Amino acid sequence: MKTILHISKYYFPDLGGIETVAMYLAEGMKDYQNVVICFSTDRQYHEDVIHGTKVYRVPVELSLLSQDIAFSYPKVLKRVLKEYQPEFVHVHCPNPFVYPLVLKEVKKPAKVVVHWHSDILSKGIAYNLIRPLETQLLKKAAVVVSTSPNYITLSTPLTRFKEKVQIVPNGIIRSNFDKRPGDDKRIQEIRNTYKDKFLILTVGRHVPYKGLDMLIKAEQYINGDVQILIGGKGPETNALKRLANNNPRITFLERLSDNSLRCFCHAADIVAFPSITKAEAFGISLAEAMYCRCAPVTFSIPGSGVNWLSLKGDTGEEVPLYNIYAFAEAIDKIVSDPELMERYSTASHLRIEENFTQEKAIEAMTAVYKSLEE
Repeated sequence: MKTILHISKYYFPDLGGIETVAMYLAEGMKDYQNVVICFSTDRQYHEDVIHGTKVYRVPVELSLLSQDIAFSYPKVLKRVLKEYQPEFVHVHCPNPFVYPLVLKEVKKPAKVVVHWHSDILSKGIAYNLIRPLETQLLKKAAVVVSTSPNYITLSTPLTRFKEKVQIVPNGIIRSNFDKRPGDDKRIQEIRNTYKDKFLILTVGRHVPYKGLDMLIKAEQYINGDVQILIGGKGPETNALKRLANNNPRITFLERLSDNSLRCFCHAADIVAFPSITKAEAFGISLAEAMYCRCAPVTFSIPGSGVNWLSLKGDTGEEVPLYNIYAFAEAIDKIVSDPELMERYSTASHLRIEENFTQEKAIEAMTAVYKSLEE
């Protein structure tokens, strides 16, 4: 059995989009032995077995420009490479600290698979130092994986290497969003709380690129009887609450537990997804809500997978970037037309079920690896 060494910034039980993808690939690609090396979050070295996957966690000594630094990482990486002699090294990007280590330590015949979750978004002086290493890593890669075809077109690093890019979309973990015993009661309680208004749900970290201020500003132009539910927290939370100014049609839900998130997704009618830049590379929370039959409203975001995930006029509404009037109009269009809402909600569920589940992602990634064996 051939071995894949996944190099991820963090790994379960640390939570995040990349961490979730790394986990379901490591656990799901059963034709291979999967091993993980990542940073630890408690400044301690650990060797764990998580759901059958061996995980090496390297302590972080310091953080510089949002990048973790682990001085013992080269030693651990060398040891893991020597012990397992992996046929493949799967680098989840961005994680620039590991780029020079991979370039130096990973030798042929091992093949490098670069999983491009997103560009490095800050393009300052630090990126000028990183960019040559990033380019060398992409040159070294046997395959570069992008999560959507949209992202390639406006990703400056990927554009030069289009010929080696393959598409493997992210996938939701369906079991987390399939209804469980007792959910119907909780879902009805949620709807009763808001007196059966049309529920507009958005969930995500409160950071500028999520565009939550656009949604809050759009609220005043929505004519329908709606309640906007904003889940999550982040550095922008207080500013967003000030902007909302105790508006009774806007409720901040804070961070939701997995069980609460599932029930709110099933209770909602529309998922508002007002992200405004390709920092939103894919939109996994959009996919989760669509799976639960929410009708999407999004902005048109150049270079983002969001507008591949939800298809304009098929699964939902898509409006010009930054146009809060059009965003409000799109919400009203759906809430005023029950047949349209039903069509979008059904199409959204099917789009995710047929294309964007962890099973589909594992199947697509396995095919990438099989092609490297030919």
